Amino acid sequence: MTKSGRNAVAIALGSNLGDREANLAFGLSALPGFITNLTSSRWHDTAPVGVPADQPRYLNGVVVGETELGAREVLERLLQIEEAAGRTRPSPMAPRTLDLDLILFGGERIEEPGLVVPHPRFRERLFVLEPLAEVAPGWIDPATGKSISALLREQQAARPGPSS
Repeated sequence: MTKSGRNAVAIALGSNLGDREANLAFGLSALPGFITNLTSSRWHDTAPVGVPADQPRYLNGVVVGETELGAREVLERLLQIEEAAGRTRPSPMAPRTLDLDLILFGGERIEEPGLVVPHPRFRERLFVLEPLAEVAPGWIDPATGKSISALLREQQAARPGPSS
């Protein structure tokens, strides 16, 4: 929790269908209803990772803020925003109008059906680590005890060359 008794939260945003920038703007505009003190990274144009190679490029970013809600409630709100943006789920790796992932929730570690925090793959994804390091470089990953900037340096060292 933050000093105000609210929970710090980090959310990744991504889009690779339609007007990607408008989709991300829609997602961002829906967050202040339950997340305050928002800080947003710049948008990063990236190649698809972990999905079929014929998908369009993604636009990704991260926001951090504070919420009075619990992690499950935040996740439910994020899913509602995705649905309102026209996201369908024909398959797990399908292209998406809007993808909102709960990456970090304070210093908590949560493993429940349908909810794992920290996000299980964020440490491997430069398209999450790079924007997260822009807005919260000192945030400590509760699973590894490492800062976001340290995790980013490790991934960059493991993958020489351009990240996007």
